[in-house]
Amino acid sequence: MEQVKKISDALFDNVSVGIIIVNSIGEISVVNPFLLKQFGYTEAELIGKKIEILIPRRYKDKHEHHRDKYVANAHSRPMGLGMDLHGVKKDGTEFPVEISLSTYTVNDKQYAIAFVSDITIRKRSEEALIKLNAELEQKVKERTQSLSETVEQLEYQIKEAQEKDIQLREALEKEKDLNELKSRFVSLASHEFRTPLSTVLSSIYLVQKYPNTEDQPKREKHIQRIVSSVNMLTDILNDFLSVGKIEEGKIQVRYQTFDIRELINSMISEMQPILRKGQKISYFHTGASAVFLDPALLKHIVINLISNAIKFSPENSPIKIFTDNNDERVELSVLDSGMGISLEDQEHLFERFFRGKNVTNVQGTGLGLHIVGKYTELMNGTIECKSELEKGTEFIISLLKKEINEHNTSD
Repeated sequence: MEQVKKISDALFDNVSVGIIIVNSIGEISVVNPFLLKQFGYTEAELIGKKIEILIPRRYKDKHEHHRDKYVANAHSRPMGLGMDLHGVKKDGTEFPVEISLSTYTVNDKQYAIAFVSDITIRKRSEEALIKLNAELEQKVKERTQSLSETVEQLEYQIKEAQEKDIQLREALEKEKDLNELKSRFVSLASHEFRTPLSTVLSSIYLVQKYPNTEDQPKREKHIQRIVSSVNMLTDILNDFLSVGKIEEGKIQVRYQTFDIRELINSMISEMQPILRKGQKISYFHTGASAVFLDPALLKHIVINLISNAIKFSPENSPIKIFTDNNDERVELSVLDSGMGISLEDQEHLFERFFRGKNVTNVQGTGLGLHIVGKYTELMNGTIECKSELEKGTEFIISLLKKEINEHNTSD
């Protein structure tokens, strides 16, 4: 029991969240060091005081009522669901908080325990995203209005210019599509960014807790978490940038001759750090290794397909890659033995933001295969998916060969 008490005391004194214990009449009984740091008080200044000392004055009366109501029906729950909660420091500064409540009884006396988290940084991030969304919506509204006015003027002035009128209407539809894309970006980013950003913030705080040389392994662990989270954010942003360029028609295919075996092997080497335990990638090639394609687009396709194979396959499972350079086509196949894709989901695989019903617990934007499909189309290719639930998935890319002299002539 003594050892358990030592561990409990250590957790209470060192945990990076504020903890406060209040008796049944709202008097502060116990606080941990982190809460004192959060609010700028000493322990002597808080013990025996009413809990309302830590709450903005304008909420005091309401809080006393809610406190009495909670004591009458005490149970574990988050505090203030659907409300913005604030604490007030000794110097009068207010800051946003999240609070979880629990209760316990000692010697027939009831106590409430609250866990207090400062969410200032998260609130700033959310406000920044809301501001960004408003700015994007305003810009799109202005551009859409401008296009609408142009269309109306052309309808009155140049009735015979039907072809131009059609082009402008298509541009308007494309603008609306971009508007949807930007709105989806803000909505998805606010959700997808939250987990890696929280990981980065908590890891940065914990790194500060290990100042000594012998703590280097612990520091490295948290630094790796930060790197992984930043890479995740980068991947999400890259997906959106790629989709934006595709929608705006800014992707140009740049054909050149290169060694496809070298490209695939370099991609496999790059992906080694993200392999799950026991996973192994095998690569097989037939035909000449020199191909005439766009290496940048092909690289993006390969990275996306291998990443999906790793992400959606279990530990200790093989991933196989095949390339074949024959007389008419260059074919690429990525085969895994993962969770598979249902026939129903396969019909929507290459749509923007689509995610299968069986992968909702796996991080992703639903843009990767959409980009792969578009890049394949740009290189005059086709993509096929063969999959069965719990039996793995194979993606087959078939790229029609483009002769070097034909490319030079078209340029």
